[in-house]
Amino acid sequence: MPVLRKVIPVILTLIALAGAVRLIAPATAEDHHQEPPGVRRQLAFLRDKLEHGADTDAQALFPEGYYFLNVLYGLSWVELGRRGVDPARAADEAAWALSRVESAAGRAPFDPAAVPPYGVFYAGWTNWLRGGLLTLRDDPAQRARFAADSQALAAAFDASATPFLAAYPGQAWPCDSTVAVASLRLADSVTGTSRFAPTVDRWVDRARGLLDPATGLLPHYVDASTGVPVAGARGTSQAIIQRFLVDVDPAFARAQYLLFREKFLARPLGLGPAIREYPRGSDGPADVDSGPLLLGVSLSTTVVTLGAAQAQGDDTLAAALAGFGEFAGLPLSTPGTKRYALGLVPVGDAFLAWSKTALPWTGQVPPAPAPAISPWWRLPLLTLLLLIGVSPWLPLLRRRLRARRTRPAKTSGK
Repeated sequence: MPVLRKVIPVILTLIALAGAVRLIAPATAEDHHQEPPGVRRQLAFLRDKLEHGADTDAQALFPEGYYFLNVLYGLSWVELGRRGVDPARAADEAAWALSRVESAAGRAPFDPAAVPPYGVFYAGWTNWLRGGLLTLRDDPAQRARFAADSQALAAAFDASATPFLAAYPGQAWPCDSTVAVASLRLADSVTGTSRFAPTVDRWVDRARGLLDPATGLLPHYVDASTGVPVAGARGTSQAIIQRFLVDVDPAFARAQYLLFREKFLARPLGLGPAIREYPRGSDGPADVDSGPLLLGVSLSTTVVTLGAAQAQGDDTLAAALAGFGEFAGLPLSTPGTKRYALGLVPVGDAFLAWSKTALPWTGQVPPAPAPAISPWWRLPLLTLLLLIGVSPWLPLLRRRLRARRTRPAKTSGK
């Protein structure tokens, strides 16, 4: 017991110090030409996991598990390459990921007879990855495929009665169409033309007319035939929408982002920033996309919003979300790898790596909006850590003070 009285305070103090360091240390890049801290080590972990079947395991968790793990791995490398971080390797890794999303396993959950082929989710994300690869390395075959797939996407949007195409038969989520439309804007950026501008501009006009009336945001789920909202705005889809909308129409994107931030940003228990799955003042059930909801907060939504904040130039919020993630995400580092949540959910690491590297692809980072979070947001957590680190020592200090008071006074004689 005497040994425990000494060991436990030391352990708690070290834990508190580690938490304080994670809160204070920068978790995002200081400028847009640097690697965000630890991302390449995250990608090293993910590459190893992919080579050992993590994407197949993820497919058992949700319908796009295999696809998402591979496409996000490739997109994270594209983001690094665009920052000037090892562009040649970034292109190789992105091409490897693209080959996997275009494999039979990558296409398996999707309908080849859909319009566009395999549905707008598959077509949009794949087109975005291919276009990103072309921003790093020209390839005539990939360029021809990018042009053909972009044309097929544009034709599907032009022929549709609704701006929100189906991802699966009879099922349409506006976030999927947002990704696809962003890829059309990217196609014009890559080719230096405005071939798809009429399609994109028409999409924005039509989408503005089908907003969720309760929030003014693009809805979560719509009637696939009419585009009329069926389910109002939700965090999981909003985070993706806000990440891509800046590449579609910066003015519309800024208005939507500010609304999203106003209605979904929270500080549960007055601690670190997080993103709700449902707008403030409303609640609903969790699902496979949101994951478990803790005080209304979705961890997956919070991670993806980090990327949306960076793409919007909201570096204050992005840094706060990343810093809180370093504190609460249980990161585990080795000399060559880094993982979060002990590496138990690799798709979560993939979303985080992608979010930490996110920047607009078709234009400049917009001016920063007014901050939504105080620079003192860490203070409650640092105070809590101080209490955790100091309180175990208080009994020992009290005992020593008591012993000092009761110690007999020394007498002196001649």
